[in-house]
Amino acid sequence: MANTKETLPEDVAELRRNMATSTQKDNSDVSSAIPPVVCYCIASIMMTLVNKFVVSGRQFNMTFLLLSLQSIVCVVCVSTVKKLGIISFRDFDTKDAKMWFPISALLVSVIYTGSKSLQYLSIPIYTIFKNLTIILIAYGEVIWFNGQITRLTMVSFLLMVLSSILAAWVDVNSAVESAGDSSTPLVGVSVALVSDTLRKLNFGYFWMLLNCLTSAAYAIVLLMRKRIKVTGFSDWDSMFYNNLLSIPVLLLFSMLVEDWGLENLIRNFPAETRNVLLFAIAFSGAAAVGISYSTAWCVRTTSSTTYSMVGALNKLPVAASGMLFFGDPVTFGSTSAIGVGFVAGVVYAIAKNNQKKVEMREAAVLPMSTRKS
Repeated sequence: MANTKETLPEDVAELRRNMATSTQKDNSDVSSAIPPVVCYCIASIMMTLVNKFVVSGRQFNMTFLLLSLQSIVCVVCVSTVKKLGIISFRDFDTKDAKMWFPISALLVSVIYTGSKSLQYLSIPIYTIFKNLTIILIAYGEVIWFNGQITRLTMVSFLLMVLSSILAAWVDVNSAVESAGDSSTPLVGVSVALVSDTLRKLNFGYFWMLLNCLTSAAYAIVLLMRKRIKVTGFSDWDSMFYNNLLSIPVLLLFSMLVEDWGLENLIRNFPAETRNVLLFAIAFSGAAAVGISYSTAWCVRTTSSTTYSMVGALNKLPVAASGMLFFGDPVTFGSTSAIGVGFVAGVVYAIAKNNQKKVEMREAAVLPMSTRKS
């Protein structure tokens, strides 16, 4: 009995020390995660708006060229800043390039499919459907990393699916009504316009599906986070290699699948808006420095799921900016879909926070039970 009485206070004291230490660590983690999260949100909003502006041309069809120009501007920007002594990162190394190339190639697929989605879909619809990526990532972590999905998490997933269905329904109805209003009284012309509008929407949803899959693949395997630790890459190193290695891939695909004829170049960059488009591309390339760096920073300091959750919570200001700058229709259905998607992100954040607290309690109790046995 005496031994039991002596052991109990020791265990209680040990548990209190563990809980106090974990609380301090949590506060430190939260404070260290705020800067990268804020930077990621600002950069993602800017990139979404600028890319939507560039690809919104009626006949724009050179997405690979656009992305390659952005990557070139990124590399030039960071190399210039490095020469000025403001930042530092490692010089190009073939061994590191071979190890990092799969990540860069996967990131290219994420950015390309996202740009194609924006070309056919409005910003609110694009941002709402990005929530589905979280579901794919969560189930991927269950399959490959023994993750868990709680009831509250499942509720957030159902809300995400509901917001996507609602957004798609509103989007299709709005597109059909717009095509019908802008058409002539001729029935054949009206049907043709509606069919063309629906065909473009189908293209948009197809690219959106691919974007969700590639984004989930990029985060599920935690390639970026693991490679940063394996290679010892800093945030600037990962950003430099991501953009540098993507240039030859993007240029190759651009030359293979895109029309480099003079007529098509003039069609993509008309004389009346050429200077504005080139400035927007250069600006988006400079802004891509922010999105590349903040993405690596956010993934390294948090986790793949948290990174996706931040993206989900960021959908509300992104969708609002699309309505503000691009005249996307503001209807009860569209605002309801955005609202449901935002609530889904909040519920998901609460669910993950509760799940983390439970795991911490179990980790604190386990050493005590082992010691007593």
